[in-house]
Amino acid sequence: METASSPGRSFALPKPLLALVAALALMWVIEIVDTVALNDWLQAGGIHPRRLDGLDGILWAPLLHVGFGHLIGNSIPFLVLGGLVAMRGLRQWSIVTLAVVVVGGAATWLFARTGNHVGASGVVFGYLGYLVGAAIFERSLKAVVLALIAGFFYWGLVFGLLPAGDVSWEGHLFGALAGIAAAKFTAHRQPDTLPVNESGRKWYEPPAV
Repeated sequence: METASSPGRSFALPKPLLALVAALALMWVIEIVDTVALNDWLQAGGIHPRRLDGLDGILWAPLLHVGFGHLIGNSIPFLVLGGLVAMRGLRQWSIVTLAVVVVGGAATWLFARTGNHVGASGVVFGYLGYLVGAAIFERSLKAVVLALIAGFFYWGLVFGLLPAGDVSWEGHLFGALAGIAAAKFTAHRQPDTLPVNESGRKWYEPPAV
């Protein structure tokens, strides 16, 4: 029983997960407003390759979707893979997300087919690319475990990197590459922290012959 002098326990999401949920909530608010009030006018503001009037779509494209089916398909992997990245901390999640949006989006604007490229799937692939890249470049237990979890649930996403109809596979590919690049430039390998034996050698080092 709570009293005025003894505050009750409260639950609050960690800041990285709160930011992730807020980003997804913003996508849903935008889609609802665009569908109900704007007759899908906003969704036309995605990335239009090599057109100056489509350059600002680099920033807006991840927030825009072609209907609720498109948004629903992106929501769960965005939360799961984004949540795995968020386990590395708010700063790391922010850096990875910004790198994927800007670098992946810019590459899409430069090299993708003409059309209107929208959706958070590029960011989803960016998260997957980052998790795999972190395991490769850092080789830490945490990075490897997170990559294995991501691969176990979403190995099928690799097929989204192949050309397929109207799907923006270019956005998927460049998002994944941007995520790998973010992993490379933010890797924190600490080989010097490995155990040392009595002779002063690291345990993985073979004895001198």
